[in-house]
Amino acid sequence: MELSAYAAMRESEDVHWWFVGRRNILRSIIDRCVPLPRNAAVLEAGCGSGGNLTLLSDYGDLHAFEYNEQARGIAARRTSSRVAFGALPGEIGFGDKTFDLIALLDVLEHVDEDLESLVALRDRLTDGGSIIITVPAVPALWSDHDVMHHHKRRYSKSQLSRRLREAGLATQRIGYFNSLLFPLALLQRVGSWLGSGSTGAAVPPRPVNRWLASIFSFEAKLLGWLNFPIGLSLYAVARKHPVDI
Repeated sequence: MELSAYAAMRESEDVHWWFVGRRNILRSIIDRCVPLPRNAAVLEAGCGSGGNLTLLSDYGDLHAFEYNEQARGIAARRTSSRVAFGALPGEIGFGDKTFDLIALLDVLEHVDEDLESLVALRDRLTDGGSIIITVPAVPALWSDHDVMHHHKRRYSKSQLSRRLREAGLATQRIGYFNSLLFPLALLQRVGSWLGSGSTGAAVPPRPVNRWLASIFSFEAKLLGWLNFPIGLSLYAVARKHPVDI
C-alpha cells in the first residue's frame, strides 16, 4: 500500500466498521474452527500497522512480521510481542520456529508469488497446525480500489481452494464474509460514505459507522451454521497434513 495508507489505517482501524467487524468474525472463526494447544505459538504474517495483534495475542505466544518499515514501527508500538522484518515468500524469519496458528489477513492478494508464499508458511506450521486466511473476493469487483492498494488479484472461492490444495494444505473451512452488505457495496462500488473496506479509509459518520459495524459483526454469529453464497471477502482455515505432501 501507499505509505499514507498505513498512517490512515492506524488512525481508523480501532473504530472503522470494517476493521471492527472483521476482528469479531476472525475471533468467531478461530474459536469455532481452530484447535489450539496451551501456550500456542502464533504468527501474524504481514501484520501491517498491527490492528489484529491484540486479538491474536489472546490465543498464545504471538510473533509478527511486516515488510514495510513505517507500518512495522507503528505495529511494534502497539504490542509487547515481537514485530520483526519479514517478507513472503522467502524471508519469514524467527529461525526455524514453527507455529500452531498462522494468520494471513488480507496479505495474499498483495504477493506476486501466492502459491510459493502458502508453501513457505505451510512449512512453518507445526504438524496439524492451522492457517487462517482472508482475501478480497469476487474478481469481477476489481476496481481502482484494488489498484490503489497494490492488489495483484481478487480471489474466487475455487481459486483460493485450489491454491491451498496445491500448497499441500487441507482446507477445513472456507467461505464468504462481508455478505450482508454485499448488495449495498455492489450498488455503491464501495462508495465514499461506506469508506473503502480494508484500505483504512476515513471513518464514516458515527451513526453510520455504528450501524455498518453492527451488521458486519452480526455475521460472526451466523458463520457457524450458515454458508453465505457471496461476499466481499473470503476466509479459509486450513491445516498442515501430519506428513508433508
